[in-house]
Amino acid sequence: MTVSIDIGEMAGNARAGMDLEELLATRLLVQGNSGSGKSHLLRRLLEQSAPWVQQAIIDPEGDFVSLAEKYGHVVVDAVGTEKDLQMIAGRVRQHRVSVVLNLEGLDADRQMKAAATFLDGLFDADRDLWYPMLVVVDEAQLFAPAAAGEVSEEARRRSLGAMTNLMCRGRKRGLAGIIATQRLAKLAKNVAAEASNFLMGRTFLDIDMARAADLLGMERRTAETFRNLDRGHFVALGPALSRRPVSVKIGPVETAGRGGTHKLMPLPDQPKEEAKDLIFTRSADEEAPRRVRAPEPVASTSDVLTQLSGAEDAAGAEIEPAASLLDYGEREGTIDKIIGEILDEPDAAFQPIASLYQDFQVRCRIAKLAGGAPDLQAFREKLSVARAGVEKGDVDDSDWQQAELIAAELPEDMRGVYLLLAKAALAKAPCPGNIEIATAYGTRSPGRARWLLSHMEERGFLVCATDLRGNRIVTLTDLGWQTAPGDEAAA
Repeated sequence: MTVSIDIGEMAGNARAGMDLEELLATRLLVQGNSGSGKSHLLRRLLEQSAPWVQQAIIDPEGDFVSLAEKYGHVVVDAVGTEKDLQMIAGRVRQHRVSVVLNLEGLDADRQMKAAATFLDGLFDADRDLWYPMLVVVDEAQLFAPAAAGEVSEEARRRSLGAMTNLMCRGRKRGLAGIIATQRLAKLAKNVAAEASNFLMGRTFLDIDMARAADLLGMERRTAETFRNLDRGHFVALGPALSRRPVSVKIGPVETAGRGGTHKLMPLPDQPKEEAKDLIFTRSADEEAPRRVRAPEPVASTSDVLTQLSGAEDAAGAEIEPAASLLDYGEREGTIDKIIGEILDEPDAAFQPIASLYQDFQVRCRIAKLAGGAPDLQAFREKLSVARAGVEKGDVDDSDWQQAELIAAELPEDMRGVYLLLAKAALAKAPCPGNIEIATAYGTRSPGRARWLLSHMEERGFLVCATDLRGNRIVTLTDLGWQTAPGDEAAA
């Protein structure tokens, strides 16, 4: 069965048809400067072919997500890990669902990696799942650049390889590439050369007009006609379109992109003085600028020794042993309170453990703690948990006891960090940043926090992964808990 879709009209009000089966076998290249109507053309093509063939759109600007409501496309936001995205691509082919891969919000490097991962997932599907699919890549010059740019070499290589597979080897797997670019000169030649159908829109640079004329088999002296094309008008050629170059005006669409064309609007009418106030006066919902406090003077060694000596004298008599079990019950609360008071002091969280323990012993004598101060090992464990700011709160006791049991297998100074991650995972909260983890460990070094996570991962306590937006996800292997994605550079 031959399926012809209507993409617009040609000269003399004749309808411009595109043979969908021929398109699946021969692929399509669309070129046009920004504002020439490329996205409108792609939307018309997708709307007309939606009932007939499965579709996948690589959408760097989130412009095609509006197809979901009317045509049933599933929007896939690139938020998980690369492994997740590859598995989703495999399910897309298995269940023959049309999708829009929304890459909006990612930087260029991560957009290239996400697109490469998704395309590889489509390409590597089992032979039994090689059903026909249109794979539309908008702004293809971003994913198959002709030259290296500011992105990493790894991202460029992966993305270019995936695009080459789509256009060169995708046909046997049922994948028909439709790529749109602003400039042919920016697009890798081995990707562009595999298309047999062309729709060339308005372009102004001589090199792009010359390449467009060459692809369409036109004489170079007629290349300047591309400069005079109106918005939404294209010159079409190819086995799925026409055997000779014809001018096509793209028809209307039923859905609209989120960007669209910006319309001129008059400026608000307001007095000059009020406009100045709007710019130079902070509004009620704006955050006030934070002032950087000057560092407090560092006490000398003699001052510290004098303070400790005076505290010991103030302690007075020897600590009396606990007289009852009630005293022992109050003891833990007193210890937690003393450690909290120590950590409330500026920079206490970053002092050496020996200094903190000496201060802790003095405070225990002053408080006449029943049974005396705990030993150094117990103090290190309690201090680690207190530094992490971990409180059970509304956490289920049985779950928390399990987390504490696993944390006990780690060294004392790491247990608080593990419980910090456990609390975040149990609450489905974002993964703590390096600064928060470093503070819980008693250091200011983000590198130390990364080492700490790597050390725990090597010992099998957790698994770190990075999603496509660069956020970190930590999975606690023994508990089966997983944090939400979190920015590791967060303060």
